Amino acid sequence: MERDQITQISVVSIPLRTKFRGISHREMLIFRGTQRFAEWSPFLEYEDPEAAIWLSAALEWANDPLPATFRNEIRINATLPAVSVSEIVPILDRFKGFETVKIKVAEPGESIQVDLERVRAVAELYPEAKLRLDANGNYSIDQAMQMAMALTGLNIEYLEQPVASIEELAQLMARISKAGLGIKIAADESIRKAIDPLEVARRQAADIAVLKVSPLGGVSEARAIGSESGLELVVSSALESSIGITQGLYLAASLPTLNYDCGLGTVSLLEGDICRDSLVPVDSKIELRIPEPDPELLEKFAASPERTKFWLDRLDSCLALLNQ
Repeated sequence: MERDQITQISVVSIPLRTKFRGISHREMLIFRGTQRFAEWSPFLEYEDPEAAIWLSAALEWANDPLPATFRNEIRINATLPAVSVSEIVPILDRFKGFETVKIKVAEPGESIQVDLERVRAVAELYPEAKLRLDANGNYSIDQAMQMAMALTGLNIEYLEQPVASIEELAQLMARISKAGLGIKIAADESIRKAIDPLEVARRQAADIAVLKVSPLGGVSEARAIGSESGLELVVSSALESSIGITQGLYLAASLPTLNYDCGLGTVSLLEGDICRDSLVPVDSKIELRIPEPDPELLEKFAASPERTKFWLDRLDSCLALLNQ
């Protein structure tokens, strides 16, 4: 892929309503390929080899035909950052009609007790909602078991990446089974950051595979990994604008079987968007469509010249990796 096939480049920085993953602004590079606009937004701590995988996904989306789809709308879960109990309702009020809440837990420096207070408060405030807890691999096996046992009686759908390694996931699965807790385990980082994304399935270390388009290299690759894994599937985002969310939306629509609400409502966590026709859930659903960036919004959220240079240099570095 040549640089001159990547046109109409904009670098933007959108504030978050609440700090998420330790960041307060989401930076992203938007460009147009031969078919449509795409977003490239690997997190800043990612080195070039990992960021290049995200670029491969963006290039596929920008230049390849759309996948065949099985549905015209996708059900969406609400997402709750690791916030205090008093902030729960204002944040979840942005997600109307949700049936599932993804709750961030295991933030650095926070105790399990704080996590339990947040989860129990959500369960009390929204008794009909299914709850999924995302620890980003930050619990030990003992801590994950402590959480699982403390959550008995709540409507827990699954624990997402409760521990860091595939070996730990396998051990946790065995302990949960032996204890008869009946809680499912979903793998995220152990799939998208793994050298072999199918090892989780071979080791029977999870019940559910979380598919994210950009970290897995594109819609085609993510769909193939999901199919080969034989696991149940859920599609999630990486805190993108509506341009990036579109890729996940089409991945979800292209899966023959989709039994879980998807984590594609995260535009609601941003202070703004670069599209007028934002991909925010309506009655906990997003229709399958492809919004385009608005020039005025691109200007409104334009990154500084220094940050723009950073992203353009990063683009050149990652393109060079892909062209090796």
